Amino acid sequence: MNGPEYHDLFDRHLAAFLEGRCGLAAAERPLFRMLVADLSAAMAAGHVCLSVGSEKAALLSRSPLVSDGGVPAPLVLHAGYLYLHRYYRYERRLADQLLHLAQVRHQVPGLEALLDSCFPVEEAEHDRQRLAARLALTRSLTLITGGPGTGKTFTVARILALLLRVHGPGLRLALAAPTGKAAMRLRESIANGIATLDLPPALAAAVPAQAATLHRLLGVRADSSRFRHEAGNPLPADVVVVDEASMIDLALMSKLVDALGPTARLILLGDRDQLASVESGAVLADCSRSLPDNTVELDRTYRFDHGISQLATLINSQDGGGAWDLLDRNAADSVSLVRGDFVDQAVARYRDYMTAAVQAEDATEIQGLFTLLNRFRVLCAVHHGRQGTALVNAAIEDGLRDAGCSIPSDDPWYPGRPILVTRNDYSLDLFNGDVGICLPDRSRDGRSTVWFERPDGRLRSVLPSRLPQCETVFAMTVHKSQGSEFDEVLVVLPEHGSPVLSRELVYTAITRARTSVRISARREVLALAAGRSLDRFSGLAAMLDQAAAGAL
Repeated sequence: MNGPEYHDLFDRHLAAFLEGRCGLAAAERPLFRMLVADLSAAMAAGHVCLSVGSEKAALLSRSPLVSDGGVPAPLVLHAGYLYLHRYYRYERRLADQLLHLAQVRHQVPGLEALLDSCFPVEEAEHDRQRLAARLALTRSLTLITGGPGTGKTFTVARILALLLRVHGPGLRLALAAPTGKAAMRLRESIANGIATLDLPPALAAAVPAQAATLHRLLGVRADSSRFRHEAGNPLPADVVVVDEASMIDLALMSKLVDALGPTARLILLGDRDQLASVESGAVLADCSRSLPDNTVELDRTYRFDHGISQLATLINSQDGGGAWDLLDRNAADSVSLVRGDFVDQAVARYRDYMTAAVQAEDATEIQGLFTLLNRFRVLCAVHHGRQGTALVNAAIEDGLRDAGCSIPSDDPWYPGRPILVTRNDYSLDLFNGDVGICLPDRSRDGRSTVWFERPDGRLRSVLPSRLPQCETVFAMTVHKSQGSEFDEVLVVLPEHGSPVLSRELVYTAITRARTSVRISARREVLALAAGRSLDRFSGLAAMLDQAAAGAL
């Protein structure tokens, strides 16, 4: 960032407000204003802080608005990074708490025999899963990383079974994820894993039948950024398991760790190669780098087709040329380039779903619709432009209408319309990323109703007039797809370069698919995306390193 021309209105107003109170000489104020505007713009882009050189740091340190973090001030200058005070406190407190958790050890009598019961030593493919279980049984903080299909939830189901065998059915377990869809997947995976184990009924019954979103777990308070569960009112859980941890931003992770009881364990599951959180920070990546003794990366893929795994590896290694060649030569394989109009192909894939939606009446049929909808999804890199979700969704609707589907041009609440919630509504218990399906409600004289799947698998309905901000979701952005899985994905990249394009974005899109990935892109755009990595400015890793070395 090189100056105010890159800043939006909020950045400029914040910078001007603080400049007027900065206490610096007139000649120094323009640089101060620019640094504050740069910081604000950096945070909007997902960074926690702004790196500043020694000369700029010297200027900032002369302002009474800037402290070293020891006393209250709007801005904090620490270790060459400029922060807003609130985010410095989040990062400082989180680093201290995570390091404390990381250092707690537990003695487990008969540990090796317990591990043998779930991870036989003669089965080499379980070596890293066994190591993850050893960490989770003997430490209060465990990070299990790895791509989709590497057995993270398989492993954690066995970890929970082992913990229950050690501590008995009174052990309080909590399962959570950042989104409702991810929570549902975690619940299903844990239930399936536990069902394969020979657990006594009393222990099996202690495994939660539900998983919650993090907001629901922590307890939302209306019109407040604080949660019901915090340091003074900790979560009633001895073990907290959180899936899709790469999606958790700095502020939410800090509040989660704050809410842990003094003897609680935390197990984080996630893929550090995915896109980082939409909000500030890259907590999982920072922690896995700085806490290697508490981290296990699972690297063997069990679920993916070989082609998807190979494509993901090429993108992760920033080999855009190799990725293109793989896509180009596999026209009939599980990974391929889109030939022809991608909208026509999307319409063909959604027709069965729309036909079923017109006929759906009871709960079983509605749940079947969610299964049909999740078989396929168009993932766009951007929201605006010809390849953005807004125009792509409209084009798919037009195509479905031309194909004979019942989509009136004058009524947006047609049967089968898939809905994506884009703003939290705590009163309705609906959150950004929740997906619903619009259908007529026979019990309400056929009035349009939007149905949602809850994390426990049940259905609930909401009238369209009560919904928070939402949009059609035949196509969704890659960011919004995090925490979801589909049988097939069709990835649409813009015709030209965009600041959002990155290796992480393409990798995340590819790994949403179980069986098939098709990509609509120009060769040079795919190469640009694969060659760009999004690094976020954050002081968390450095704080963890310094604290571990006894420097703080």
